[in-house]
Amino acid sequence: MIYLDYNATTPIDRDVAEAMIPYIYGNYGNPSSSHELGAITKSAVEYARGQVAYLLNCSPEEIIFTSGGSESNNTVIKGVAFTYKNKGNHIITSQIEHPAVINPCNYLKKQGYEISYLPVDKYGIVNIAELEKRITDRTILVTIMHSNNETGTLQPIDKIAEICRIRNVLLHTDASQSVGKVPIDVKELGVDFLTVAGHKLYAPKGIGALYIKKGLKIEPLVHGAGHECGQRAGTENIIFDVALGKACAIAKQALKNDDVKHLTEYFYKKLKGKLGEKVQLNGHPEKRLPNTLNVSFIGLNGHEVLHNLRDVAASTGSACHAGLTSISPVLQAMGVSDEVGRGAIRFSLGRYTTKEEIDTVLENLYKVVVD
Repeated sequence: MIYLDYNATTPIDRDVAEAMIPYIYGNYGNPSSSHELGAITKSAVEYARGQVAYLLNCSPEEIIFTSGGSESNNTVIKGVAFTYKNKGNHIITSQIEHPAVINPCNYLKKQGYEISYLPVDKYGIVNIAELEKRITDRTILVTIMHSNNETGTLQPIDKIAEICRIRNVLLHTDASQSVGKVPIDVKELGVDFLTVAGHKLYAPKGIGALYIKKGLKIEPLVHGAGHECGQRAGTENIIFDVALGKACAIAKQALKNDDVKHLTEYFYKKLKGKLGEKVQLNGHPEKRLPNTLNVSFIGLNGHEVLHNLRDVAASTGSACHAGLTSISPVLQAMGVSDEVGRGAIRFSLGRYTTKEEIDTVLENLYKVVVD
């Protein structure tokens, strides 16, 4: 199997797995305990917190560990809604967000909150002018993803932050797909909250983090004892906290390597050179994640192309029911036609992708698409 679905999930890095082992077999103390075993695990959790903070350029006390991206997003969206309900009930998001943002917003809409869904242009970039128009004195939160999981398009979060700062509105960005792939500096971005998902950067599934800017306090999603600075109750998942910390430390060094970017560019250049107008890039040609290639094979069905490729793991993003294929809501929001959208496939490369694998996929794609 040639794995080109790194945006869906990544394998656990071997060094990350090694870092977990001492906390699986020996260091099992509760970090809240005052004895030596507790002190060892407490130290491990705080060291991991520092590793996450270092990657994001923030203070360790601004990081709370969660179970993943969905929990982090829910914590922010619902937490801000409940904490600032006396100020307002209006939240702004975009039409192309992950369900972990869209569905909490839809939930709040049922509770009487007003939700605005910003349109995007043909590249999938949020309309800044529309954002400025939609903000009112009742707006309490703007939540816009840092990069799109399907197309890889990067959003101008720093510009959005300037608008939010002037209007005194909190800003959250879901950076689940971005952390570890492009440099993320919360100070440069100007965000108040930022989501991290461990299994997108070679840590296990079931671990994530949330950056909460110093001085902000929101209603917790999980109530109980005062873990995670009172923001998330529950005995710490030491094994996975350590894993995420190690993954972030590795990511900090890996960001200096452009191999994945060059391999993705090579992949598209070869595709375009051979297939020409039969293939179309979806998303921004430059403002994009270095590992993500979403392309449409014009006149073909993405599901069928993938099926005929065999032994290649990738994603279409479209839904297929009773033989009918509906295009991805993300591509739909970008104004991509049904004919083009039905042929879309997302190839997402990663740390272990080789040129030999890409050449094999290209050879098979030519046969499937041309023949």
